[in-house]
Amino acid sequence: LHAACGDLGRVRRVVKLLGLVNSAPNYTEHHLVINGASELIAQVFGERGAHARSAFGVAQLPMGAAVEIELIAEV
Repeated sequence: LHAACGDLGRVRRVVKLLGLVNSAPNYTEHHLVINGASELIAQVFGERGAHARSAFGVAQLPMGAAVEIELIAEV
């Protein structure tokens, strides 16, 4: 986000975060894994970081990643 905007101060608000968690079929606590990303956004952006969020479990992610995060922000 910093690379795209040049300055995080330009971010007006964080709109939505999508978290994909590489997990076993019976794992159901994906939301807890993604809490860390939401908490970091809240620390960095304060009130501007309040966002909608989705978290899903997937069988596999590219390059063996454990988590993939997609963020939509208004600048």
